[in-house]
Amino acid sequence: LKRFSKRGLPLIGHGDWNDGMSAVGPQWKGESVWVGHFLYGILLRWADLCDDVVKRRTKISRVTPARLTVAAKRYRARAAALKTAINKHCWDGQWYWRASRDNGELVGSKKNTEGRIFINAQVWSVIHGIATPQRVLRAMASFEKHLNREYGPLSMTPAYTKPDSTIGYLSRYSPGTRENGGVYSHAATWAIWAECLMGNGNLAYETYTKICPPKRGLDPELYYGEPYVMPGNSDGPESPSFGRAGWTWYTGSAAWLFRISTEWILGVRPEQAGLRVDPCIPSTWDRFRMVRQFRGATYQITVENPQRVCRGVRSVTLDGKPLTGSLLPDLRDGQTHQVRVVLGGAKKNVRRFRR
Repeated sequence: LKRFSKRGLPLIGHGDWNDGMSAVGPQWKGESVWVGHFLYGILLRWADLCDDVVKRRTKISRVTPARLTVAAKRYRARAAALKTAINKHCWDGQWYWRASRDNGELVGSKKNTEGRIFINAQVWSVIHGIATPQRVLRAMASFEKHLNREYGPLSMTPAYTKPDSTIGYLSRYSPGTRENGGVYSHAATWAIWAECLMGNGNLAYETYTKICPPKRGLDPELYYGEPYVMPGNSDGPESPSFGRAGWTWYTGSAAWLFRISTEWILGVRPEQAGLRVDPCIPSTWDRFRMVRQFRGATYQITVENPQRVCRGVRSVTLDGKPLTGSLLPDLRDGQTHQVRVVLGGAKKNVRRFRR
């Protein structure tokens, strides 16, 4: 929290999530919009954690409840100030710019001829709730227009065509490879998450299929990678091998794709108080089934979609008894339980902002 610029944005230094942006801020003047999006959500989570420890009267060595309460208040205040600063300084008209260099020049701005728009600056504004509802729609529309291509979402575009000493080794990848205009699988999974948060079940699933190895592997001469493991990336449109997979067997995006597909498309995800069932599926699906083990209990879940909607839980029954809301209780009884979920009550394909 000490590494902030005068206008209240996090400094980028030698890179952030994208270590290829290794020369953007080595003098500790350049800023990172993505770190701002990410940090905003982390600060709020830490504040909630502090409150929870105080509420539960959990003992932590040398940390008093009073100190935790003060810390929670401080984190929320910094988060609020950060959100204000990002929306004041970092909106570029149709999307959020990605970073500023030590000399003040922007990266990921409409002013740039190369590297005009970056994926993480858009989708994380949705994931952590930085953007206003109007900006959510504009940023994600820009993502769909410029970045979401036939073989998955690009990390950024247009690619850098020659090394840039103020960007870093990102610009030394050939155009369309890796983070330089390629489909970087790690970031692509987060785009699916953002679409689910907006209620765009059709687009979320379509984007999922674009990077799903078994689906891509149906064209092995193009895809090139193994059809049973996530690749680190696929080449982008500026590569002569557009759509070809690379760097398989090492990427953490395998776990991310599994988590996004089960917790946000199928919508069965753990929360502190229980198991949430809130699918965001294609409107063409009429039903699906899932078995989920959770804290010692087994839930056999059937989701029905008679109205062919993407999202909206109309009713939930647990072992034949109706529940209020979509949160399954934390039973921890070692038993198997039958869950029936019926979707409905919402229009098809409605874009809705939901943090």
